[in-house]
Amino acid sequence: MLDLAILVLRISLGVCFVIHGLGKLGIVGPGNMAGFISWLKSLGFPFPEVQARMAMLTELLGGTLIALGLGTRIAAFFCCVAMLVAAFLGHKGGGYLTTNNPPGNEYPLNLALLMIVLILLGPGHYSIDHLLFAG
Repeated sequence: MLDLAILVLRISLGVCFVIHGLGKLGIVGPGNMAGFISWLKSLGFPFPEVQARMAMLTELLGGTLIALGLGTRIAAFFCCVAMLVAAFLGHKGGGYLTTNNPPGNEYPLNLALLMIVLILLGPGHYSIDHLLFAG
């Protein structure tokens, strides 16, 4: 049952990250890359154009790899770092709840914690990592 739970966790979180990456490209939702860059600039991030694209690539590539169970721990590590930056810098001053104004760090912080869980548990039996590297 644990391997099935890890599979559900990987697919749901991987798809979540991919959708957020697609949002930064303007493919889903109301956002786009220009808006994300503008937001990062307003927060004082250095090199916002580069950081916006790195975040988008981390979400798209990391999310895809996590869902597939390929390079799972490495992908989860990079997604965790991206979410910690979002939680503690992007949502700085918002407190914890996402319903706060400005929104708090609840969502990215919980995603980061789930990435740590995935790093600790590994990709599970139902993964490409298992097919390639087990036994």
